[in-house]
Amino acid sequence: MYITVLKSKLHRVKVTSVNIDYDGSCGIDKDWMDQLDIREYEQIHIYNISNGNRFITYAFSEERGSKQISINGAAAHKANKGDLIIICSYILSNKDDKFLKPKIIKVED
Repeated sequence: MYITVLKSKLHRVKVTSVNIDYDGSCGIDKDWMDQLDIREYEQIHIYNISNGNRFITYAFSEERGSKQISINGAAAHKANKGDLIIICSYILSNKDDKFLKPKIIKVED
């Protein structure tokens, strides 16, 4: 049997831009993506602390070191610039496998 477990989490990061007129997805500073082992086009879950919205999209990289988080396309209806969000990625694991501790970055204002 397989279970879904948390692989990585970017906690309390601020949305820096929203753009409805974009193909979609969530842009994340490439440094954070590397630290969390999130790959381009990987599915991510976004939990909006500011308004309670939850949605699923995919990741793409923003400029390294920019601290940019962009919410784009239809997902832009779920967040506003300045909202605090949590970005999570998950993996499927055999329930008998040794549990791997998730990578977590807690962002401070």
